[in-house]
Amino acid sequence: MVDDLDFQEQEERELFEHFRIEAPKGQALLRIDKFLMNRVENTSRNRIQNAIDAETVLVNGKVVKASYKIKPFDVVTMVLPDPPRDTEVYPEDIPLSIVYEDDDLLLVNKEAGMVVHPGYNNYTGTLVNALTYHLHQLPTMPGNTGRPGLVHRIDKDTSGLLVIAKNERTMTSLAKQFFDHTINRKYVALVWGDLSENGTVSGYIGRNAKDRRIMEMYDDPEKGKWSVTHYRVLERLGYVTLIECELETGRTHQIRAHMKSIGHPLFSDESYGGNKILKGTVFNKYKQFVQNCFELLPRQALHAKSLGFIHPRTKQQMYFEVPLPQDFQLALEKWRSYSATVNQQS
Repeated sequence: MVDDLDFQEQEERELFEHFRIEAPKGQALLRIDKFLMNRVENTSRNRIQNAIDAETVLVNGKVVKASYKIKPFDVVTMVLPDPPRDTEVYPEDIPLSIVYEDDDLLLVNKEAGMVVHPGYNNYTGTLVNALTYHLHQLPTMPGNTGRPGLVHRIDKDTSGLLVIAKNERTMTSLAKQFFDHTINRKYVALVWGDLSENGTVSGYIGRNAKDRRIMEMYDDPEKGKWSVTHYRVLERLGYVTLIECELETGRTHQIRAHMKSIGHPLFSDESYGGNKILKGTVFNKYKQFVQNCFELLPRQALHAKSLGFIHPRTKQQMYFEVPLPQDFQLALEKWRSYSATVNQQS
């Protein structure tokens, strides 16, 4: 009988996701559906609304309606049906920009807007779907279900280089190089503000307590993982600066969170506040200029420019570099022209 109960409890844990969230002291009045959207990863407003309608969302132990407004110290509990996680990756004939390929690995120049691996709401159209079509068979490792061949990733709206393992030996070797921080990775970013010197950002990075979709810097090692980014100024353009970032660690949103933490968020980065005019004049002409730049580059100004590693089979040092994509280049050229005009007038 005990065994049957244990099995039933295990099944329930696999079929449902349970959440308990306490509203912070400074919580402003906010509809519960919006409150939960900001704090629950990989979900949709419709899914939350269905949970509220099914009375599986409780506030302080009581059923509430979607119009209920969260107050400080409210305790919200929620049960969501866990969406089926289809671990089989279906091949799709999606064009890829392949920079290099041999029997062991290949390098792809990923375009902005492409999700790297299948996940909630993104089971098709991903880089892994395209790779599965191109290669037919990709290796997997424990804990890497649904992400065959991948030993690292870059954000959906970040462009640039990714290395893909074509067999288990290559995957193991590359994974160790990433773990040992011996992979050389450099990114190019356009950030708000005038950075005059090179520098390093370090600290513990973890999920933001109020919005789980973004990352935050902490002093407490209990709240995050250690992270280090070195940056070098490439070009100063007045209200923005072009920099090169070299990663020691590879945490989620590392460069984006690091640059925001020092007051220089990435240009056009909506999640980290870079999609607002943070530096510059009050003139309408300037505001229109920045808006035009946002339209040219409607994503964070971040590009994975180069990748260096030891080839798992030949033991030779490999190094690859790809140029800025057109959207980034066009926005950068506009800033160069604007900066040159301002300098001539001053």
